Amino acid sequence: MAITGIDINVAKEFLIKGELVAIPTETVYGLAGNALNDSAVLSIFEVKNRPAFDPLIIHTDSLEKVQRYVSDFPEKALLLAKHFWPGPLTLLLPKKQTIPDLVTSGLDSVAVRIPNHPLLLGLLQTIPFPLAAPSANPFGYISPTNAAHVNAQLGEKIPYILDGGESEVGIESTIVGFENDQPIVYRLGGLAVEEIEAIVGKVRLMPHSSSNPKAPGMLKSHYAPRKPLYLDRRETFPEIEEKLTGYLLFNQYLENIDPEYQRILSKNGDMKEAAHNLFAYLRELDILPIQQIRAEFVPMTGLGLAINDRLQRAAAKE
Repeated sequence: MAITGIDINVAKEFLIKGELVAIPTETVYGLAGNALNDSAVLSIFEVKNRPAFDPLIIHTDSLEKVQRYVSDFPEKALLLAKHFWPGPLTLLLPKKQTIPDLVTSGLDSVAVRIPNHPLLLGLLQTIPFPLAAPSANPFGYISPTNAAHVNAQLGEKIPYILDGGESEVGIESTIVGFENDQPIVYRLGGLAVEEIEAIVGKVRLMPHSSSNPKAPGMLKSHYAPRKPLYLDRRETFPEIEEKLTGYLLFNQYLENIDPEYQRILSKNGDMKEAAHNLFAYLRELDILPIQQIRAEFVPMTGLGLAINDRLQRAAAKE
């Protein structure tokens, strides 16, 4: 298994040597390597078993550094960056040639963000390159929100996990790109659409799946547990023999079902709490001795859009 610790110097040494480490962010844990090193980037795809057509996000610690790697920074993108960085926002911007095509899957835009985690920001300040870092899990599986999740899945394939505790947000960043000055949300995530629109006006939603996605995290089937997951409204749940099914619910338990087989995202109906608990609870249900998982939609407000997006992808068939 991987060594787990809080020493950014240890993580730095591995990264400079071209090796991979798991890193904490406020969204989920990432599998990180030197974004300017083709060999390190290729290792990310290999360790995750991630298809090469699915681009990666690069992470750094300042707006000045981001501008080293992008060839254009639209005015609305700059407004969003100044309001929400560091934070769960990724911007899709035209790339400079310094960013390898392997990072962007051959596309001419690169996904960039400044994460809001003190341990990771400390690491990023000490290294002379950005980090390419998708979620630190086997491709398609539930994203990890703590170091133990990473070690259970990838611990035999990487040398070090930088342990920053539980991820605060719990779902991936929101990805925003631009076409003719029109903001487009390519992936719903930890920054609500309403917050974005308050800064740059109406946005267009395009979080659709594709075999050749324009941005990370657009594939239809993703974030999935090993057990079959079915998504519906609780009033349409079929009658199923107890203890064969686990239930992921928004804010209320089902009657006549053992609570051990139920997980409530937020008893108070708090969307931030629900997002924070989503992946962890899917993992807990996935290891129960059950045959399937039933999940209900949450209200389509605020982060509810991103939560339902993740649930729909987790329930999608390949």
